[in-house]
Amino acid sequence: MPTFVDQTKIEVQAGKGGDGMVAFRHEKYVPNGGPAGGDGGRGGSIIFVADSGLRTLMDFRYRRKFKAESGENGRIKSQYGRGAKDLYLRVPVGTTVYDFNTNEEIGDLTKNKQELVVARGGRGGRGNIHFATSVNTAPEIAENGEPGEDRVLRLELKVLADVGLVGFPSVGKSTLLSVVTKAKPKIAAYSFTTLTPNLGMVILPDGRDFSMADLPGLIEGASQGVGLGIQFLRHIERTKVILHLVSMDPENGRDPLEDYQKIRKELLLYDQSLKEKRELIVATQLDLPNSAEKLAEFKKELSQAGIDQPVYAISSVTHQGVSQLMQDTATVVAEVESKQAEKEVKPAAGVKEYKYQAPKKNEFTITKLEDHVFEIKGESLERLVERTNLDYQDGVLRLARKLKNLGVDEALREKGAVDGDDVIIGTFNFEFVQ
Repeated sequence: MPTFVDQTKIEVQAGKGGDGMVAFRHEKYVPNGGPAGGDGGRGGSIIFVADSGLRTLMDFRYRRKFKAESGENGRIKSQYGRGAKDLYLRVPVGTTVYDFNTNEEIGDLTKNKQELVVARGGRGGRGNIHFATSVNTAPEIAENGEPGEDRVLRLELKVLADVGLVGFPSVGKSTLLSVVTKAKPKIAAYSFTTLTPNLGMVILPDGRDFSMADLPGLIEGASQGVGLGIQFLRHIERTKVILHLVSMDPENGRDPLEDYQKIRKELLLYDQSLKEKRELIVATQLDLPNSAEKLAEFKKELSQAGIDQPVYAISSVTHQGVSQLMQDTATVVAEVESKQAEKEVKPAAGVKEYKYQAPKKNEFTITKLEDHVFEIKGESLERLVERTNLDYQDGVLRLARKLKNLGVDEALREKGAVDGDDVIIGTFNFEFVQ
């Protein structure tokens, strides 16, 4: 059986845009050739695609870095460079993508073939065909391609099941799943038999169906990471309906009401919104001697505790009550789906969802590193420098004009900069001249 991987860390780097070209037309019978440097092509983006055929994040366990191709540089004769192909990475349906450093959710892939751009390719630089003016008819100015986004991501898979089975270890979750579906989970009478979620499909005689997940057993303190802890709780978020299984085994020495309340407490400590999730209480192992008496006592205690819910009494061994439980579960799943459809606001499958936050333009800070050395930081400003081709004097002069127009010269003077001081912007160093 393959290892189940439901959380991993990867790095993605989109492709750099191609550099713009500085070139001029030198053709016979064309006396005023003018600039003819083409634009660079766009770098490849990295896009996740949800694939219902995948069950784990195993593909990302051994390969952790993914890089898209860079765009082609611009060419002579006003020819544009070719854009790079986007890199598509397949992930299981139910994968949530977070920025590893900020923990911000970038997107949630909940539908088959849904796409999510996680790193945007850099724009290609403009060639000198764009910079000709009446004053400068032969500009030696071109832009470098923009760097592609480079980010570290955390991928988290939450099993997408309509129904989730919860309860303490060894209450019969795996047995019930094996009876009502074709799933073949490992079953034994000891804690944490189930170490990974098992998923199966329930198909009823009337044609209705729903998916059911047997999730790892829960114990007290799970919301703080005790036992399998968060590994279990993350998967319950996705389910539409919870089947809360409680053992009626008279010989296990456990109090059913206490078990039920402990599980409820752990669910709510993890996520208060789980309080609103539909739940059916299921008393299991009714084939055991004296289990009926324990069931009667459990129902009485529930009523005294103010929990006014029906209790489904089942035996997965003799199949007692299982059919009715599945029929009623399908009805509740349909009711939940109907309500969700009314509130549905997520993009349809295939729509690219991307929460990219563009850097605020022209914001920068100036720090005095030592006497006569200043460093300027600002994402927008640093990108401007990266995109400037400094191999040509025209490019250097254009950058100087832009920095002055953005107020950099004035800000440096306010910080005490004088002629001859060194100024650093990213990897670019220059001498300050008033």
